[in-house]
Amino acid sequence: MRFVSLIYAGLQAMVGLGDYDAYSRHCAKHHPGEPMMTREQFFRDRQDARYGGKNGGRCC
Repeated sequence: MRFVSLIYAGLQAMVGLGDYDAYSRHCAKHHPGEPMMTREQFFRDRQDARYGGKNGGRCC
């Protein structure tokens, strides 16, 4: 089952979708008490990182 979840996470990363659950676990462990992005904000952040967002991005 762990192998399947790794494959799924890899496929999500390839298409620009981050793992919100992993992000929230990381924030809870390493940045307790700091504000955390909502699922929607996280999704937008990952899309902007992949496709350029407000900072321009790819030409086509």
